[in-house]
Amino acid sequence: MILLIKLLLAHLLGDFLLQPDNWVKAKEKKKLGAWQLYLHTLIHFVLIMLLVSDFTFWNWAALLALAHLLIDVIKLYSVKKTRQRSYFFIDQAAHLLVITGIWLLYLFYAGKALPMQNLPSGHLLLIITAVYALTSPTSIAIKFFISKWTPHTLTDDEDSLLEAGKTIGILERLFVFVFVLSGHWEAIGFLLAAKSIFRFGDLKESKERKLTEYVLIGTLVSFGIAMAAGILFNKLLMGNLTLMQ
Repeated sequence: MILLIKLLLAHLLGDFLLQPDNWVKAKEKKKLGAWQLYLHTLIHFVLIMLLVSDFTFWNWAALLALAHLLIDVIKLYSVKKTRQRSYFFIDQAAHLLVITGIWLLYLFYAGKALPMQNLPSGHLLLIITAVYALTSPTSIAIKFFISKWTPHTLTDDEDSLLEAGKTIGILERLFVFVFVLSGHWEAIGFLLAAKSIFRFGDLKESKERKLTEYVLIGTLVSFGIAMAAGILFNKLLMGNLTLMQ
């Protein structure tokens, strides 16, 4: 299981943290002619090798990187602007299925455990992966998920701080995650109430019902993902993660 978490973390870092928006646009425009596509693939390979920290895993890392490249190429030549929302989730699901499949193949054919003395430990690695997943990756996923309900009148508010909504969403998910881990479920209700007072009061004054519903959907999805992550984290710890390969 620790190996799988390392592979998932490498994917998250490579696809979100280390892939600027201009790279994504360049790939969409030039497709196979974009050097960013191949550098993106190389970054995934390097990340896997760094996190796994075992040179004998290089052929499996190369297989994962090539599979990632193939999925990206298929997406580039298939995606349509009107269906970007669907293709985002299909693309990510395909990557996760491939990662899980290759992990299972490794366990079946290699028949050995990778060294576990490498830092970070299993618990710390799981925390790092969960926390990062709840930041930018989840923000992007929620943005795509609720895009179908985006009001036509939605515009950038000049009185709002730059990317304030994204930052608020990240902070609320991290708070909810910590509350679930510590067993303080009642604190989630207080957090939701506090956000309602400040956020939905402004929306009520704007008399924009669609905008209010749009923000409400995003908030509930954000809280739901954070709670699910906390529950899953606790389940993995109860399953004695450090003894699972």
